[in-house]
Amino acid sequence: MLTSADLRPAPAPLASSDPPALLGRESAAAYRGMIADVAGRLADRFASVDRPWTGAAPADLGPAIAAVDLDRPLESFEDAFDEIGELYLKDAVWFHHPRYLAHLNCPVALPAVAAETVLAAVNTSVDTWDQSAGGTFIEQRLIDWTARRIGLGPDADGVFTSGGTQSNLQALLLARDEAVEHALLKHKLEVGTPMRGVEVLPRLRLFASPHSHFSVVKAARLLGLGEDAVITVPADDWFRMNPAALDAAIEACREQGLIPAAVVATAGTTDFGSVDPLGPIAEITAAHRVWFHVDAAYGCGILVSRKHRALLGGIEHADSVTVDYHKSFFQPVSSSALIVRDRASLRHVTHHADYLNPAEAVFPNQVDKSLQTTRRFDALKLWMTLRTLGPDALGDMFDRVCALADQTWDWIASDPRFEVAAPPSQLSTVLFRLAGADDDTHRIAREALAASGEGMVAATKVEGRTALKLTLLNPETGLADIVPVLEALARHGKKAQETT
Repeated sequence: MLTSADLRPAPAPLASSDPPALLGRESAAAYRGMIADVAGRLADRFASVDRPWTGAAPADLGPAIAAVDLDRPLESFEDAFDEIGELYLKDAVWFHHPRYLAHLNCPVALPAVAAETVLAAVNTSVDTWDQSAGGTFIEQRLIDWTARRIGLGPDADGVFTSGGTQSNLQALLLARDEAVEHALLKHKLEVGTPMRGVEVLPRLRLFASPHSHFSVVKAARLLGLGEDAVITVPADDWFRMNPAALDAAIEACREQGLIPAAVVATAGTTDFGSVDPLGPIAEITAAHRVWFHVDAAYGCGILVSRKHRALLGGIEHADSVTVDYHKSFFQPVSSSALIVRDRASLRHVTHHADYLNPAEAVFPNQVDKSLQTTRRFDALKLWMTLRTLGPDALGDMFDRVCALADQTWDWIASDPRFEVAAPPSQLSTVLFRLAGADDDTHRIAREALAASGEGMVAATKVEGRTALKLTLLNPETGLADIVPVLEALARHGKKAQETT
């Protein structure tokens, strides 16, 4: 009779001189030394970083990385770390640097970084109780805490996600399935015969402003609705959704025999930092009985602000809310969540597997609420941050970057070398142009700035023209850091104009 030993060769024994490969009881001392060594090396790098980026081009990095033979390991971990020092760390983009002013990337809270060490080493997966135990309750406690900050009631629930894109996708999946269920029930009551869900999908419509996150359109594709299912609602001069236009769009949708499935309001648009008028939108969605989703991936920092909380007035009426702690709560990627008003709506993502989360399970299993199965214990980072720094400290940091955006806007508006490209942000973005410069000049100036290491800014389009963008998420950045970047942009732009 064959045994398992007959079916596979015996593993070769490790030599006693081999370094430990796996973390466990026997490797505890090696783990301590390795982590201490890495922390020391990284601390040295942080202390010596003098610019946000080297400006490295793909041609500078690609060949060296492609030349690495991954089938031939190096002699030691120290050698491997030296190698990534050259291949990665030397040309990494350092979001903590005060002249990094480009995208929605934040410096990270120290307690959260320490928590990363814990969650990576223990390697908890928070999909089921028997894999996470206390981790399940820590995540749930943070979901409840966030729901209360939003102002939702006792039936609220949610789950941590990988980021805003996943949170928006799940929110719109719930909205889609709620709309389909309602349409099927309505059809059966009115006609008396059943109808299939796939017959409803082509009639569903989503509503969002032209400045909503691209993940809304992406979600429509993934959910089988198609890009045409997203109806663009006009915005006002401050780039906020127009409630009257929304009401008219929903009415027109119904008159055409279509089904309004969800309205996506944005609390902090990526380009403009604008917050849609959540209160009036909530009234409209309630009147039309349409799912109300708020994408607060950027603006969720207002939940802990002691100065700007009124900006989110109306969010308490949302059916679902996206929050990205890895933006304005200063958490390492990934740390996001989807919060819902009624936990019953999460049934649309529940699937029971006998080997994992059987229907008769009596323990709480977070996988019942998640699009993911295996999932990191990212909630631990936020927990350690709140328990060490507290929410008021996070709110104060977010308030500082919002105030800095106002100061920067005023400075740019007063300098004739620049022109503002949008009104002052409600949050922490600033859009501007080099006065009299065309799109190519802006591109050349931005690229030259990054290549020089003097700073990093982003770019976008405003009314069809290129605009430069500062996204301020570092509370340690000041006007004294920003002005030299602006001066450098003006210098690079002038040089570009002189050579064309």
